[in-house]
Amino acid sequence: MKTLILAASALAVTLGSAPEAFAQTAARVESQTRPNFGLLLDPPASQRSRSGAHRRWSYGNHYPGWNGAPPPIHQPGGSEEIVLVDCGGNPGTGAVEAAVQRVRPGGTLVIRARGGACVGWLNIDKPLTLIGEGGFDPRRWNENPSASLQAPDGLPCITVASGVRLEVRDLVLSSPHGGDAACIVNYGGQVIMSRSGIRHSGDEAAILSDGGLVDLRDVVIDARTIAPAIVADGATLTTWETVVTGAQSGIELTPGAGDPSRIDSTTLVGVESPNNYGPRSIGISVRSRRDYGRVEVSNTKVCGYVEGVAIEGASVTIDGSKICQSDKGLVLYNGELSLTNSRISADTVGVGLASGRAVVTDNIFVAVAAVFQQEYRAQLTASGNRVWSDSLCRPSYRPVYQDRYAPYWDQGGQGYQCQRSAYPRDWWDEMDGAYGDPYDDYTYSPTGYDRFQQGYGWYNGQGQYVDQPTPRGEDRWRDGRRRR
Repeated sequence: MKTLILAASALAVTLGSAPEAFAQTAARVESQTRPNFGLLLDPPASQRSRSGAHRRWSYGNHYPGWNGAPPPIHQPGGSEEIVLVDCGGNPGTGAVEAAVQRVRPGGTLVIRARGGACVGWLNIDKPLTLIGEGGFDPRRWNENPSASLQAPDGLPCITVASGVRLEVRDLVLSSPHGGDAACIVNYGGQVIMSRSGIRHSGDEAAILSDGGLVDLRDVVIDARTIAPAIVADGATLTTWETVVTGAQSGIELTPGAGDPSRIDSTTLVGVESPNNYGPRSIGISVRSRRDYGRVEVSNTKVCGYVEGVAIEGASVTIDGSKICQSDKGLVLYNGELSLTNSRISADTVGVGLASGRAVVTDNIFVAVAAVFQQEYRAQLTASGNRVWSDSLCRPSYRPVYQDRYAPYWDQGGQGYQCQRSAYPRDWWDEMDGAYGDPYDDYTYSPTGYDRFQQGYGWYNGQGQYVDQPTPRGEDRWRDGRRRR
């Protein structure tokens, strides 16, 4: 009898709660399917999520000692101001990881790797300075071996926790088999690198920063990956005297509303992948997000990419820079672009504009088939630009006398002027010539133009040269009778 009473009570509770549970479920479904008109009116968010879920590698799944459980909570400890570790040639010993734990917050870890690279993954959860013993020369890093930290296969070299400042000097970071992991993963911390190098081979970027700050000075990055060498997602990126090579794309920026990202005195060299191979090859890609950020590029060379600079949002300023060996120099998909005092060498278009606003002044365009390609949604203000192009800057022919024509070059009116002189050789050597391409003066002369300038002959309406020894000079533009 007692059992029957308990069963009846449970059944009554269940039947009583059923309408309430059904109502909660219906409300949840309705809230998920109801259109959010406020969201639809907002600008589109970035294609990338800052949560990190879009990445193939995440700390939550691959922390040191991972066995499927949640990551442990590390308490920054250590009491030593300076720790020197010599772990070269001893992979798997955990010596370099243990050395990190010995350093007090704000201390210094010195890596000496006389027997080879130290192998390990440094999880930085406290302010730290990481120094390689023996110094580092970015211009001779292939000749002079430096202290090196190598990541285990499929794992990062370094991860930096949120709010933590890490300074790296005179050290080479190596990730020969990165797989889905970046060499440096920054979760909202501050990464400052100077006189350092990164060798990375894998599917992910060499440096991935989800928020925070990345400051690179005198840094060389050789990234053998289809992903961009540097990905700054909502982070502030600063580069100076930095060289990036090997990756199909150079830098991908999604600037936030904080300080502008600055790319100064930086060289990006692509692999000249064709446009139909893999993801688009872009030197500098500026993506959009709700926060309208800013990017400043100055004194920078971007060569070997299908699109030198692609802007999908934000405000971008480019000054005193060079773009070469590209199919399209710059493409403004949306946002704002200010381009001044720069040189752009491209096979098809100098500046393409799909939407947004661009101000293009006092630049040089070389080898382009079209200086500008503009859609109706875009606004363009252009002035003072010069063009060297033997395909674009061809003469027209105006009638002078009867069926005799003379060539003339239109001076533009679309914000640029075609140049008749040969393209300067020293400018060529600084750009395409530096990568082995033969010199081209990019000037077009019609057949027989030398004779024409000497006063002989003329052209017909189809632009064909008619070589006649007489009449000569200005007399060819008269009726043929010599004036007394």
